[in-house]
Amino acid sequence: DYMKKITIFILSLILLFRLAMPIQSDAKAGKKFSVKVTKCVDGDTAWFSKVGKTRFLYIDTPESTNKIQPYGKTASNYTCSKLKNAKKLQLQYDGAKKDKYGRTLAWVWVDGKLLQKQLIQKGYVKGFYDYGNYSYESSLVAAQKIAKNKKRGIWSNPSKNLVDSVKTTTKTTTKKKTATKPATSTFKNCTELRKVYPNGVKKGHPAYQAKMDRDKDNFACER
Repeated sequence: DYMKKITIFILSLILLFRLAMPIQSDAKAGKKFSVKVTKCVDGDTAWFSKVGKTRFLYIDTPESTNKIQPYGKTASNYTCSKLKNAKKLQLQYDGAKKDKYGRTLAWVWVDGKLLQKQLIQKGYVKGFYDYGNYSYESSLVAAQKIAKNKKRGIWSNPSKNLVDSVKTTTKTTTKKKTATKPATSTFKNCTELRKVYPNGVKKGHPAYQAKMDRDKDNFACER
């Protein structure tokens, strides 16, 4: 009876330990599969064999095609170089496989390393998508904090780089939205907020809510 109680106690400790551990990434994300790059678009978008146009999951790099934002071209050049020189390219689904525009959504692995994380570490990611919980989310948020602390890329002068990005993308929408801005209390989530403020809002703005500022950079619901 004594040994039985000891065994049950040990098994209970093991179970509690496992419950306290973070869920392994592959427990949620799908199986990785090999692809070839057919066209590189910008820092967070590319075309791959088997799946077509692909939007890199979770991250948002500055614009570099129709609109040029700070570090947009730098991020684009980095991504394109990585993809074109890779010996092994893999994608991995995590949740919905397509976005509302019909683009594939996936994690991108370049020679065994997560490209999204590499872009963050370089300081080329200005924000995250608030569409749900992803397998590598905590790791990427931690990497973003390090990039900010070390003032890499965009974070070398965020007040200038991020403001310039917002001004560039809101230029044509400000007049249309001014007359119909709803009260802050009507914004239940980032999806609702972006209908009025497509690029999010800074801290101090009437629509800013701390719960929507997931990466704690004083900018809520940025794309």
